[in-house]
Amino acid sequence: MRLPSLALASAILSLLPTSLGLAVDVPSPSAAVDPAPAPSSPPDEPDERNKYFHEPGGDDRLGHYDVRFFKGIVPDQDREDTLHHMIRAYLLMFRDKGLETWIAHGTLLGWWWNGKILPWDWDLDVQVSGPTLEYMASHLNRTTHRYISPTDRSVRRHYLLDVNPYARERVRGDGMNVIDARWIDVRNGLFIDITGLSETEPEEHPGVWICKNLHRYDVRDLYPLRQSIFEGVPVGIPYAYDRILSEEYETKALVVTEYEGHHWSSQSKEWIRLDGEKLKEQKGSGTPHIPRDLQPRSVEPGLGNIWRLLGGS
Repeated sequence: MRLPSLALASAILSLLPTSLGLAVDVPSPSAAVDPAPAPSSPPDEPDERNKYFHEPGGDDRLGHYDVRFFKGIVPDQDREDTLHHMIRAYLLMFRDKGLETWIAHGTLLGWWWNGKILPWDWDLDVQVSGPTLEYMASHLNRTTHRYISPTDRSVRRHYLLDVNPYARERVRGDGMNVIDARWIDVRNGLFIDITGLSETEPEEHPGVWICKNLHRYDVRDLYPLRQSIFEGVPVGIPYAYDRILSEEYETKALVVTEYEGHHWSSQSKEWIRLDGEKLKEQKGSGTPHIPRDLQPRSVEPGLGNIWRLLGGS
């Protein structure tokens, strides 16, 4: 069942400037990183030798590093700092170059709650259209990008934009190359997964865009992109974000206030890590949340917001 879009969304979300003039340098070709070998076209059967991007392991932690830059699992504080600046750098670079992108999956869910990365996330997910992915492969592949934080100029990072050689193959193949590109922090190997969406079945399913991990989107649910703020910088949001999130995670993901050892505080609008006394203090304080930039000032927090979201009067 499709959740109706919020009536206030169009009025509250306004278009933002195409560039903030912040410090994201023009990319230069990367000469220091050896690319992973590009084998022959993937066969039908999965074969690790055909995989382009490699991770040091397959669990929730080791599976979120690029093996070429992995030096060890970083502490939680370093991980949160890495992801915060990494998504800011990515979004600012794309905006500076006039390229279209939007956040997806758990990253979009984090925006839903408070415009921030979910504190238990180890990587981030963004999407681009097929034409944007083609441009990246032709003009930006294996470029490095220098980032200086606009809020703390002592924070300086370098990122590698690496496009999978199989990115132009818009079908799943053997499933070893469903990630089309990555934006990688070269200090530690943490990354943003970039996946392209293409209309691969125009005869059978016109207007349906598919990624190589078989997520399907009606183009009308994606466009026109809404403009919002994520981690303090402009971001594109799929038009029918409520439908997309509820179909991927079910509606409970938009209202459950305890997850992965964290509790949602309606007072601070933050996910609070549960430990000892904090568990007792925080239990019962959460309320269903609508993204801050969609909340009119006159709306009281509480279950009424979710009732309105679900179509109640």
